Order: sequence, then structure tokens, then C-alpha cells
Amino acid sequence: MRKICTIGAIAILFAACRPSVNITTPPTAGRAKFTNYLAIGDNYTGGFMNGTLTVSGQLYSFPNLLFGQMNMVPPPYGANGPFVQPLLNSDNGYPGPKLILGYTSNSCTPTTMYLAPMSLKNFVPDPIDAKPFVSASNNGQINNIGVMPIRVCDYPVLSWGLAAVANGYPYANRFYKNPAGTPLEELNYRVNNLYPTFITVEMGMNDVLLYALNGGQGDGTGNALPVALNIYNPNDITPTAVFDTNYDKIINAATITGASGALLNVPDITALPYFHAVPINGLILDRQGQADTLAAFWKDQAWTKVFQPGSNYFIIKDHHNNTRQAIKGELILMTCPMDSISCAGWGSTTPIPDNYVLTTDEIQFIQSAVTAYNSFIYFESVRHKLAYVDINTYFQNLSTGITFNGITYNTQFVSDGAFSLDGIHPTQRGYALYANEVIKTINAYYGSTVLPIDVNKYKGIEFP
Repeated sequence: MRKICTIGAIAILFAACRPSVNITTPPTAGRAKFTNYLAIGDNYTGGFMNGTLTVSGQLYSFPNLLFGQMNMVPPPYGANGPFVQPLLNSDNGYPGPKLILGYTSNSCTPTTMYLAPMSLKNFVPDPIDAKPFVSASNNGQINNIGVMPIRVCDYPVLSWGLAAVANGYPYANRFYKNPAGTPLEELNYRVNNLYPTFITVEMGMNDVLLYALNGGQGDGTGNALPVALNIYNPNDITPTAVFDTNYDKIINAATITGASGALLNVPDITALPYFHAVPINGLILDRQGQADTLAAFWKDQAWTKVFQPGSNYFIIKDHHNNTRQAIKGELILMTCPMDSISCAGWGSTTPIPDNYVLTTDEIQFIQSAVTAYNSFIYFESVRHKLAYVDINTYFQNLSTGITFNGITYNTQFVSDGAFSLDGIHPTQRGYALYANEVIKTINAYYGSTVLPIDVNKYKGIEFP
């Protein structure tokens, strides 16, 4: 209980410390033209948070926060409102319930309570299915077309919006002009409708993330073949050549009006809290007798075994169907059921199944793809004279801690303040930090002085 109270005290401290950002430089556009801003992207652009989409997540999406700062730039090149997003109607969650922090227990120790993410009780989905979003501004203007879980490789896929509905992600169908068309056609329509002078493109994360979330169950080598015309297995890594071809089409379509803007690269998603909430060496043995018992249990196995009092590496099943002890650097997914670890011997006498594990070679597949994607995104930024936002390096820095006005944020699950309860998407504060990284790069590239956001005035994890 003392530990819970300590965490709660930290949350209260965060809520109380809200120092202001004291900036005296007036906001200017430099060489950029923020007038008509269009945000193109996936989960982060859309404002996904706490495992789902909510209206508060949308309102704190990094493009909406970015627009607020660009709107402070005076005419003629400050951002004009309104910044139209296809907002939901509630905070219930869509398509599924949002995660909240609550008290739970393991089935084998029901009297011991601990804090953990859990789905909102008595969930009622946001009522949007029967009511597509129609913008009342400027002939149907929409400024944010970020959707979950779109990939770069999905842009030429006919009826992607309708297929997303069938796969449990109906948000695109809420506002796509023609859900039976392709996402690239939707992008062309929005560009012609808004005629943007400034864009942000945040794409590519799902091209590796979905593979990782499924424990590396796909091919992973980047050589996967389509399962149908232009359609790639969502549980696999998008081949580099396919990524490059489609990303080029996205940028060509987005910049046809001569827009300035910023391209955000792809983060190393293995740095996310989702992959570190369950430590790979989380097998805790209290005494030497337990270590000796486990060593005897696995004595007939050929792999190297190291069991000792204290922290030990879990026993896993890798994607070659080999049972072995995990090694340093491998990762356990946050979705691995804790009841099975605590009560059913997973990780000790029973290997953790491979769909909950990322092994060293799977991690290398992910990181190689991210490196290749980012190389092409940088090429496109130079080719089109757009700012290149190095989100990959930003995530690496965040993993060791980034301080803003006296408060340090990192990637520690729950206590970090930057990431929401799904371990993947930011909190309000996290999106503000993210937007500030975009602002910093825009200012450096265009010579603008867009003001940074006061991160500490926004919410982090909400404690019960």
C-alpha cells in the first residue's frame, strides 16, 4: 500500500507543479506558411490514447496542439482556423473501451491488490456508426486525416476504409469521402479541398508496430509477399521497396499545392513502455532452493541455464519453436497475462509463448526496417525541401529522461507521465512533448519562432 501511496503522491506533485513557459520572442512564420494546415498520419496524428480513440485524445492530438501554436503567428502566414478534426461524441472509447488505472489482483493471490490498467466498466461505444462526420466548414474541410491502424503500404488498397470497419477499426469510415476508394484517393481529395500551405506527415509506425504487437509472428525479413493485390499481412513488416513507393506517392500528393511542412520519421518502437512493462528478467527466485529446483526441472535441456536467488531471465518459446531461457535485450509484451506468470508457472516451468515475446532476431528485423524507412523519409524531406523531424532520436532521449520546466519525463510505464496506459500512445503531456519536438525542428528549418507548449499544464496518467 505504501508503494501505491508514493506513486499517488508523485501524481499529485505533477498536478501541483505547473511552471509557466516564459517566452519573450514574438511568434513568427519565418519561411513557412502555416495558413492552411493539413495533418496526415496514423495513430499519433489521430490522437489515440489509453488503448482507443476518445474525444479528449483527439483534442490533445499533436496536430491540434501544433495548430494552436501556429495560430499564434500573426497574419498573413499564421495558421487560420478552424482546425477541423472528425471528433467523436464522448470519452467512452471507440472502437473499444478506454483503459483506466484501477485495483486488481491475481487469481492465485486474490487478497493482494495492485494498480494496473483495466478496461472502462459498463462500456458503451461512442455512438458514431450511424452518424458519419460531416464538416460544416468551408465545403467539408477536414484538417486532420490521421487514422488507426493505417500503414504506408495501405495507401493503394481499394476499400481500405470499409475493410477497416470489418477489422474493428471503423473510424476512417466516419469521415472518408469514399470509403470504397483508396486512402491515396482520400488524401488527394483532402488536398484539393483544403489546398494546404503547410503539412505534417507522420507515417510508418504501423508498418512495423503491428508485427511487434503480434510477437513477431510474420515473416519479419522485409521480403513478405502480398496476400492479395496490394494487400500485405497486417502482422508483418512492410517491405522496404513497397514502403518507399507508397511513401513517395503520399508526399507527392501532399505537396502538389507547393506546401511547406515537416516529415516525421519512424521511432524505434521497441523503446515503447509496452515492451518494457514486463521485464525480461522478471523471474524472481527468493532462495537458492528454488534456483536448484528449476535447474533440476530443465536439466535435460541443451541450452545454457542460469538460475540464482534474485532476478532471472524468463523461460520462453522463440519463433523457431525452441524452448530456452531468454537473454538480455529480448522483450516480453505487455499483453502477456500476469495471472499465467504468477499462478501458472509461465516463464519458469512453462515457457512464455512466442506470441508474447520479441527475440533478438525479431528486434533486429524491426530496427532494420525502421532504419531503412527513415533513410527514405530523410531523402524525401531533402527532395521536397521539407523539415525532417527525428522522432527516432527523440524517443531514444525520452527513454533516458527529458526534463521540461523542472519535471522529468521518460518511458517508465505508468510513472513516466508521457505515455498512456496502453504503453504505446502518449498522454496529453506526451503529445505536448511530441508537438514541441516538431515545433523545435520547424523553427530550426524555417527560421520561424513558433512558441513551445507548456507541457506541464496538461494531464499525465490519472490515478484512482
